[in-house]
Amino acid sequence: MPLALLALAIGAFGIGTTEFVIMGLLPEVAADFGVTIPAAGLLVTGYALGVVAGAPLMTALGTRVPRKRMLMLLMGLFVAGNLLSALAPAFGVMLAGRIVASLAHGAFFGIGSVVAAGLVAPARRAGAIALMFTGLTVANVVGVPLGTFLGQRAGWRVTFLVVAALGVVGLLGIARLVPELPRPEGVRLRHELAAFRNVQVLLAMAMTVLGFGGVFAAITYIAPMLTGVTGFAGSSVTWLLVLFGLGMVGGNLVGGRFADRALMPMLYASLGALAVTLALFTVTAHHKAAAAVTLALVGALGFATVPPLQKRVLDQAAGAPTLASAVNIGAFNLGNALAAWLGGLVISAGYGYTAPDWVGAALAAAALALALLSGALERRDTRTRSRVVAQHQPAETDLAANGR
Repeated sequence: MPLALLALAIGAFGIGTTEFVIMGLLPEVAADFGVTIPAAGLLVTGYALGVVAGAPLMTALGTRVPRKRMLMLLMGLFVAGNLLSALAPAFGVMLAGRIVASLAHGAFFGIGSVVAAGLVAPARRAGAIALMFTGLTVANVVGVPLGTFLGQRAGWRVTFLVVAALGVVGLLGIARLVPELPRPEGVRLRHELAAFRNVQVLLAMAMTVLGFGGVFAAITYIAPMLTGVTGFAGSSVTWLLVLFGLGMVGGNLVGGRFADRALMPMLYASLGALAVTLALFTVTAHHKAAAAVTLALVGALGFATVPPLQKRVLDQAAGAPTLASAVNIGAFNLGNALAAWLGGLVISAGYGYTAPDWVGAALAAAALALALLSGALERRDTRTRSRVVAQHQPAETDLAANGR
């Protein structure tokens, strides 16, 4: 794998840290600003919606900019947003900072996925994408737990200052390691938008929304669930997030490896297992050991879907992949926003901190249904093409014979 993938992983590490560290610090932020836990959950929802809006917007703006320069500009925006969050005097200002940082997220991973896939042979594209996303998953093993620990000890503002510093490191890594990449010739926004007429692209994005939304339904409120239901001390949340992150790393690498071999079967297996695991979380959340194991499984199964879903979009939008790739990253975060909102809704309705797990299970099951539909449509189209080819072959043979 090219060394440039390391630079992309560094940027992904910083972005992954800021995206997920808020989960472990939600109680501290809510207490500092005097808001409820569901209200503080808007920091998750707002970030996710910012990614949804920022992915197509920033990618469209970047169609005339060389990809390396665009990646550097996006990291600069990420740094500015995290500094604003760290210095926020009020909840609304912090929410604004989260949104500013989120605008860089979707375009960075979307453009980064295209760059990563273009650096390797076609048979290794999912693996290259997975390696870039390893930065995101490693953030949950190292960055998020350390950020949570630091935030609980020194204050959550210090955590976001450190995250801004990570963004600077990512920016320098891209500047030094990613090769100069010329802007693709002939790329026009209208050409990129044409990919969205493909039903399979839209189905893949819908699977992304629902499948990863299932993960976030549970993870957004993981800190209050583990402390209020399972009975862990607040200080234990840090190492529990390490378990979640380890699961993410393993699932991401396995998903990348098997997506290059059997993409759709990998999706069927991971989405089905995720739905079952999230449903079981409502039971295992009442037992410490079982809750810890389930948390790791949610991370593994959730991120096992990321490389195949991203590769599915790239394959189906092969002629104009950049915007579709970025929008699919936005789709991950649209699922995050939807799940965080639904999770807060059921908690506010009085169903308790395990209720979001049921929401997650339902979302993952819906994603599995769409995956099965997508596979069925693909098989039908393949059979149709085969029949058309078979019907034309005899006619071509007769023409050739008459010609002789």
